[in-house]
Amino acid sequence: MDVVVAARKLVKKYNGMEAVKGIDFTVRARECFGILGPNGAGKSSTINMLIGLSPVTAGELRVFGLDVRTAARQIKRRLGVVPQDNNLDTDLTVMQNLVVYASYFNIPRHTARTRGLELLKFFDLAAKSGEKVEHLSGGMKRRLTIARALINDPELVVLDEPTTGLDPQARHLVWQRLFRLKERGVTLILTTHYMEEAGQLCDRLVIMDRGTILDTGTPCDLVHRHIGTEVLELGRAAAEADTLLAAVGPLIRGYQVVGDDLVLYPRDGRALLGALQDRQHRFARLLLRPASLEDVFLKLTGRGFDG
Repeated sequence: MDVVVAARKLVKKYNGMEAVKGIDFTVRARECFGILGPNGAGKSSTINMLIGLSPVTAGELRVFGLDVRTAARQIKRRLGVVPQDNNLDTDLTVMQNLVVYASYFNIPRHTARTRGLELLKFFDLAAKSGEKVEHLSGGMKRRLTIARALINDPELVVLDEPTTGLDPQARHLVWQRLFRLKERGVTLILTTHYMEEAGQLCDRLVIMDRGTILDTGTPCDLVHRHIGTEVLELGRAAAEADTLLAAVGPLIRGYQVVGDDLVLYPRDGRALLGALQDRQHRFARLLLRPASLEDVFLKLTGRGFDG
């Protein structure tokens, strides 16, 4: 498949401190590629280099085969960027926000209005075309911010935490529209704290922490490789972890101590539950559930995505 973004030994330093420590990754055409990690992982630093907001300290970063150091203007013409915060002009109407932004790409006003109307229909905002942005709900503002990023018909769209702060209904509507963009052949790069979002949207992803990439793969591959299919949570069992692990060792693939809890990765969840049946009254909670990306991150880093 065509490679849209390629990073090799990519480094970003701020005042001598390495925020990104020589990472490698590629983004293929027509896929949704996720960059996951907690605050301070290096996600934003990576994105800012990619979209030309921050210079590369060392290594190589190419977008559309072009070096971001020497071809930033050519790259930006083919990019759509959705920032983490809505930076819409609240003094303008919904349509005016799109038309003014289109002028930065030298798109004629008539063309901008035609494209703008199509985008507003796509994001279920056509009825709000003439309203001031300040009157929109949070979910509508977010959809308008994404629509604005598409006004130049970009080949690659970079979305930084696209659904942060949205209610579940608004978040799912955004997901539907991103799915449809991918079906149209648009390549997406997504940073998110929402594990369900990453699992729903991303074809492949990298998990970052402290400026490094811990692992890469499809969401399913990462979960199966590191955790398995199930997780058994034992509430307030950390104090007797050694005794419990000695008793059930052959039945588990691994474990994690999370605060006062003991989290087990069973080979067979039902068999493990049966082995613990006589002890279950000693636990504050006994929960067998499907494994998730968050479990992967806890195992790899020992902290959650907000850590």
